[in-house]
Amino acid sequence: MHIKPTLTLLVALASFTLQAQTPSPSLTGRWTITADFYGTTRYQRLDLTQQAEKLTGKLNGDPLEGTLTGTELHFLVKDEYGNTSEVKATSKDGTLTGTFLTINVDEKQHPLTYAFTATLTPPRPTAPPQRHEFAPTVFYRQFSPFYKPVLTINPGDTVHTTTVDAGGNDSNDVKRVAGGNPQTGPFYIQSAMPGDTLVVHINRLRLNRDTAGSDDGMVQSSLNSDLAVKMKDVGKSIEWRLDRANGTATPSHPAEHLAHYTIPLRPMLGCIAAAPGPSQAPPPTGDSGDWGGNMDFNEITEGATVYLPISNPGALLYLGDAHAAQGDGELNGNALETSMDVEFTVDVIPGKRIRAVRVESSTHIMATAYSGSLDDAFRDATANMAQWLTEDYRLTPSEIAQVLGTASEYRVSEVADRNSGIVLKLNKDRLKPLTPTQNH
Repeated sequence: MHIKPTLTLLVALASFTLQAQTPSPSLTGRWTITADFYGTTRYQRLDLTQQAEKLTGKLNGDPLEGTLTGTELHFLVKDEYGNTSEVKATSKDGTLTGTFLTINVDEKQHPLTYAFTATLTPPRPTAPPQRHEFAPTVFYRQFSPFYKPVLTINPGDTVHTTTVDAGGNDSNDVKRVAGGNPQTGPFYIQSAMPGDTLVVHINRLRLNRDTAGSDDGMVQSSLNSDLAVKMKDVGKSIEWRLDRANGTATPSHPAEHLAHYTIPLRPMLGCIAAAPGPSQAPPPTGDSGDWGGNMDFNEITEGATVYLPISNPGALLYLGDAHAAQGDGELNGNALETSMDVEFTVDVIPGKRIRAVRVESSTHIMATAYSGSLDDAFRDATANMAQWLTEDYRLTPSEIAQVLGTASEYRVSEVADRNSGIVLKLNKDRLKPLTPTQNH
């Protein structure tokens, strides 16, 4: 018997045929993983390439291989130390949901299992660059990834804002917040993701009052036993008068031998940071690390460009602790602490992960490092610069040694806080014969 198909049946058959012929969206692209590592959030970068059922790519820079069966992903990752991760996930509505099983070579009997979700990294905004006037009403005393951003901006945007001084006083010398290097921010930068580099161009630094505070003490790390005895009675507060018109500073109440002592003003930011990731406790604003922070490097001045590794979506940029001037090392434990007007422009270098903060001026590239000892900081600054020369100039180890051995300039940036800082500088004139593969 012949049965004539109904209209409803024909529509249903056509719909089924269309769905069967419609391929699933490709998983090829850059994904941002949010992992729940035993109650702590961790961000990771996943680069996937899908060719039919084959998956290749990288997880945090380590190669992966696997398969896609329907909506089910399965791949293995092995890092340079021999640690292996097995990843199983399901793809649905543009989100990957799954688990990691990680086996560390040193702890094979204790594999780690934890859950994650992943979404495609948002594209860079295409809107024209904007200028933002931002008047802060709150200042934070931690470089925390958990504070609500005070302003969301795009790569290419410029912000004009203000800072309070290290003691929490504003441009009118009015107390706004408790001391301890209170920060302006955090600023959220669209499309900035973990594994990228944040670029901060410091366009203008302008002192906005005529006084600064310091003291006459010296940090213990700068004293031998004899000098420590001689310095036992120092530590008094010193006020400085700032002559903004002439660009100089003098003690407000100088002792006899400093009656004519004058120094040039050189405004700088003592603190600039992209918040460290949520897997560590938020550091106080007196601390520093690979992510930046209280670096007290006196070449973070107007015209400098600062490169910061990104550990959180949006980067979460903080800045503050303005100094009217500071000698190398911040030997007094503080500098000429004051408030400041700041104008900066941000950008993002996608997919470029640097090991620590870098700074660029019109004359030098500079690799920073902060550690518990100057010896360790010296080694880390050298490694930071070596990575820069490897990735941006494609130099071999032999070539790096030849360049550093003939052109290195080392500066002690900080000895006043928990970490000491060393900066390795290279004059750009030395680099002119080299061909960079990537411009910052």
